[in-house]
Amino acid sequence: MAQATREIERHPEGVAQPGWWIQPTYTAVALGVFSLYSLWEVLFHTNGRYENYLSPFFSPDVTAIGIHVVPALFVVWAPLLFRATCYYYRKAYYRSFFFDPPSCALAEPKGRTSYRGETRFPFVLNNLHRFFFYLAVVVLVFLWIDAVQAFFFPGTGFGVGFGSLLMLVNIVCLTIYTFSCHAWRHMIGGSLDCFSCGANPRFRYGVWRFVTNWNRNHAMWAWISMFTVWATDLYIRLLIMGAIHDPRFF
Repeated sequence: MAQATREIERHPEGVAQPGWWIQPTYTAVALGVFSLYSLWEVLFHTNGRYENYLSPFFSPDVTAIGIHVVPALFVVWAPLLFRATCYYYRKAYYRSFFFDPPSCALAEPKGRTSYRGETRFPFVLNNLHRFFFYLAVVVLVFLWIDAVQAFFFPGTGFGVGFGSLLMLVNIVCLTIYTFSCHAWRHMIGGSLDCFSCGANPRFRYGVWRFVTNWNRNHAMWAWISMFTVWATDLYIRLLIMGAIHDPRFF
């Protein structure tokens, strides 16, 4: 009892668990490695296409309109800003990179006397998340087009390759992540005080319930979709480099 009391006094927010550092550590490592890989891919490559496969970092294909100098920079900013302002990712990088705080049961870092949250630059930009959601949906449409085109090979027509399946899995995971977003859930029905007062109340309430079920696992889909984007881009990059061969199943 005395030990617990001393622990509470040390951390006024509660009692820290012994392994509190594990989650922010692996979050920092995973996000850090993904960020470095993304910078390497976006800044040092001008081609993200292998036959009918297009890397998600390079979609939509702006080279079709004459942009060939670091084309990924022209498209990657939209999904990047959507993820950077995502409610889950904000929690993840606040804790892992800024220690703000690193865990629910730990106090703020020493020396911090005031808390201004997301009212100052650049964190105030997180309030634009809803608008970045709109841009992410536009990119999602292009990614669906890319996924369909991945099943049509030059000269042979319809077929199924490992890359085709990987791109399909990626866009499905990205779709679930995007539409399990808190901003989308709020637009569907979170802003209403009364579902039965508007038009088509049963339909809108049903959609809201469906999105809410997805929203409960939003953090899981954030991680899964991040790794599918990573895997899809890396697979296509290795194909471009000639390091691997794309197996065809049909």
